[in-house]
Amino acid sequence: MSKIRIKTTKTLYGSSGEMLLNIDLEINKGEFIALSGPSGSGKTTLLRILAGLEKSQGEIIIGDKIWQRDKIFLPPQKRKIGFVFQDYALFPNMSIEQNLLFVNRDKELAKQLLKVTELYELRKQLPNRLSGGQKQRVSLCRAMMNRPKLLLMDEPLSALDTAMRTKLQNEILTLHKKFQTTTIMVSHDPSEIYHLSSRVILLQNGKIVKDGTPKDVLLKTTGSQKFSFEGEILDIIEVDVIFIAVISIGQQLVEVVINRKEARELKIGQKVNISTKAFSPNIRSL
Repeated sequence: MSKIRIKTTKTLYGSSGEMLLNIDLEINKGEFIALSGPSGSGKTTLLRILAGLEKSQGEIIIGDKIWQRDKIFLPPQKRKIGFVFQDYALFPNMSIEQNLLFVNRDKELAKQLLKVTELYELRKQLPNRLSGGQKQRVSLCRAMMNRPKLLLMDEPLSALDTAMRTKLQNEILTLHKKFQTTTIMVSHDPSEIYHLSSRVILLQNGKIVKDGTPKDVLLKTTGSQKFSFEGEILDIIEVDVIFIAVISIGQQLVEVVINRKEARELKIGQKVNISTKAFSPNIRSL
């Protein structure tokens, strides 16, 4: 397989009304693509179209094989893809090993995957005996069992704590490098995107608005700015002669001093960008 050629459109209906998903994209073999953008921008729908779980207009060509064009529509089981869901989707009555072998009877490959993800000693256990992180590792291994041409992941780590997410990110990267599988992952986590992907595609209202390296797409600074963050105003408090805006940035709350004019113009719930120029940060370990 050399390139993946995607030229597809589909009308979507969401909370804000009708939207046209319109994607024109080429992906090189072995790339790790992070698909990002606001909720409702079409990310998961695009994954489902690639997997053959939803139909659309246009064409999808993998190397010299047509998955979709005109009246041609290859069903999911013939597309040789791996799909990792948020909810694991494991067979509860099968052991870890049986979940993998259900996809492909290659015991040596199953052993190899379970050893890479440190699950081999647990191979006889049922899914209900596993932690969330272990279940997601099984899900990842199972997706790799048919040596997919394309691995699709829809926010696979969103339900896990920070430590487990970091561990699984490293394992995903190890598997990606080992098998050289072309990968597309939906994620909203900038650190995850930066750590894993070689290319970021940003969707907005069904269209690609940015396509580049993680640094090019994620870094928000311009000109002489040293730091720039996006956040939401939670409160504006008057303290003596100054005003303080309480702003949520990721999982953190920060207080920013603002002037009277800004206090009048800014609104609670408003999305804002916070940047600074003359700033020499101190970094310490937690």
